Amino acid sequence: MKIQPLFDRIVVKQQEAETTTASGIILADAEKERPQIATVVAVGSGGVVDGHEIVMQVSVGDKILYPKYAGNEFKLDGEEYIILRQSDVLAKLNN
Repeated sequence: MKIQPLFDRIVVKQQEAETTTASGIILADAEKERPQIATVVAVGSGGVVDGHEIVMQVSVGDKILYPKYAGNEFKLDGEEYIILRQSDVLAKLNN
């Protein structure tokens, strides 16, 4: 199934949480921190939102940094995704 977010929303797939520390200690599930880096998998069209013209600054495939508790999580076809507003994005990550 394909998803198309509306207006200024984007759908991202979160990076996997680290399973070991830098020194090699294996972390239990409860100790893993939620990653704040994700890959954009779908982008809304922008347009007028709350009386303001929104131009989308991210595109599919971009890696982004977002706040730890931003967005709403959901499952689609067994995969976990997060839907955010573009304004929740803190930065785009470049290689």
